[in-house]
Amino acid sequence: MERRKLGSDGPEVPVICLGGNVYGWTLPEAESFRQLDAALAAGLNFVDTADVYSRWAPGNHGGESETILGKWFVRTGKRKDVILATKVGMEMGTGKKGLEAAYIRQAVDDSLQRLQTDYIDLYLAHKDDPETPLEETLGAFDELVKKGKVRYVGASNYSGARLAEALETSKKHGLASYVSLQPHYNLVERPAYETDLLPVVLKYHLGTTPYFSLAAGFLTGKYRSQQDAAKAARGAMVQKYLNPWGFGVVAALDEVANAHGSTPARVALAWLLAQPGITAPIASATNEKQLADLAEATKLKLDADSIKKLNAASARNGAA
Repeated sequence: MERRKLGSDGPEVPVICLGGNVYGWTLPEAESFRQLDAALAAGLNFVDTADVYSRWAPGNHGGESETILGKWFVRTGKRKDVILATKVGMEMGTGKKGLEAAYIRQAVDDSLQRLQTDYIDLYLAHKDDPETPLEETLGAFDELVKKGKVRYVGASNYSGARLAEALETSKKHGLASYVSLQPHYNLVERPAYETDLLPVVLKYHLGTTPYFSLAAGFLTGKYRSQQDAAKAARGAMVQKYLNPWGFGVVAALDEVANAHGSTPARVALAWLLAQPGITAPIASATNEKQLADLAEATKLKLDADSIKKLNAASARNGAA
């Protein structure tokens, strides 16, 4: 499977990252184990999770995804075969959120315990914390890198200005620096990345691992009506795309997929892989067909006309 370097200073990773947000939510433990076995066999050994996954599900408290991954690592002995990303910063309970140094130290140890490992390959700030000085946050990350608990650090949900400020802060103080960015970016969510974040990504040579690469399943073509959305666990997340413009994007995906003997999901991921700065889109799967789409997307190279068609169908609000 093709691999790309995660920024100029990060590790080499497969060009698709397996999203672990479904573990302990829409994918029970036993099925999660089977998927991880199959993913590793297919070469998909870059896995993304977070301490907060899946706190939003009824009966969950956060940490469910990390716990399942930890059990799988112990069961299989495959920890060293996986490039593991997890995150800190989202609320995990009263007083448990943000990027203060003391909380980062506590949160990383909690994650390591759930993951049953002594290191995290990529540790990300899940979102910016404007209440905490960047030097404090980055100083804490630097400490974790020096202790060997974390190998690389990254950022998620930062604005372009704050991301650049963080990178300059690391440079000024000689601290561990973000090697990657995890933004919300896909065919139906383009302007924020392309206008605000991409210039920073290119200037500082970051790797980009966009989340919601398939727009919560909308770009797979599974939601073609309000009725489709009403029946699905993620249906509420795609409501804003259920309009003539969104369905036009799906129609363009169908057309390109038919021309390539492929599927809309594979085409949507291949489009992302053709965009500047993109290293590895993150996408989750809940069945074998979806996992196959992730693996096969790495082999699909879109021609210029196909990319132009998709760009035209999805362009709005300043995206081109």
